[in-house]
Amino acid sequence: MPTDTTHSDLLGVDLTAVRDWMDAQGLGSGDLTDASPIGGGTQNVMLGFERSGVRYVLRRGPKHLRPHSNRMMSREMTLLRALAGTTVPHPTFVAGSEDTDILGAVFYLMHAVDGYNAAESLAPGHAADRGVRHRMGLAMVDALTELGRVDPAQIGLGDFGRPDGFLDRQVARWSSELESYTLLPGYPTVLLPDVDRIASWLDDHKPRHWTPGILHGDYHVANVMFDRVDPVLTAIVDWEMATIGDPLLDLGWMLAMWPDADSEPDLLESRLAAAGGLPSRTELLDRYAANTERDLSAIDWYTALAGFKLGIILEGTYARACSGQADAEVGDRLHRYALRLFGRTLRFLD
Repeated sequence: MPTDTTHSDLLGVDLTAVRDWMDAQGLGSGDLTDASPIGGGTQNVMLGFERSGVRYVLRRGPKHLRPHSNRMMSREMTLLRALAGTTVPHPTFVAGSEDTDILGAVFYLMHAVDGYNAAESLAPGHAADRGVRHRMGLAMVDALTELGRVDPAQIGLGDFGRPDGFLDRQVARWSSELESYTLLPGYPTVLLPDVDRIASWLDDHKPRHWTPGILHGDYHVANVMFDRVDPVLTAIVDWEMATIGDPLLDLGWMLAMWPDADSEPDLLESRLAAAGGLPSRTELLDRYAANTERDLSAIDWYTALAGFKLGIILEGTYARACSGQADAEVGDRLHRYALRLFGRTLRFLD
């Protein structure tokens, strides 16, 4: 039976305020029912609920907002609006608000995606068939290729990012981010290995020429949704780190987290990788190359940069956990992932 959750809070979200705001937007009528948290991420709040027979997902920044949380949600709204009508699989944007008086944070609604997260579980048909899982891996590359084909200016995203000098900024930007963690109590010194060595290698081997495009910024198996029957990717989700940059960094990001060999775990220890049957790194690159004009000769550099950047981002949660600002268990897990990423990255240097 649907549960009336209109007069309660869930994960700090005032559902009565959501109902009233939806009334003003003409988005259904009556109570919000079957409200429940949606997991998978460690940063932002997502709630699913139903109203007038429509399933929605509400997305906002974390309960304890960070300095840029509201800005990132605003950018997500802009991006999802712009992607409407493209061939890129993405959640359908419904409405949103930058008025922080409503819920205490910028938020938006999207239609629930008809699909599931293969990092957390596998549909029975997918679990039983290696060939299906192989096609799921290729579908991830195909979706990334579609995103890389989109001209940002043609969909109104010409000023969404700063592509000039994008690659030049990356190493200094994320080295500075890592150093800033030492200001947090409980994290007095950088705990990731060979940071300076990796940074120097990245600066010395940076590609000289590249073509700007839309960059998802956090592309991996936990941020895509698959059809429950067919090996079809139904949506790329969690666009908070999207910008205009070098789309090959998304491909490097995916490769940095991919399993080294069949049936070995990927960085996220996903159910999909554990089941085996996924395409090899070479197969992924061949698939991407067959559908793009981008130069993949420096893909090892992009993969190394992805490992460096993602490792530092994950370490941020661990640093906040050390200072009591994030869940300790999550922090320990992400620190383990960060160490593994840096270990992988060092292989490219050697």
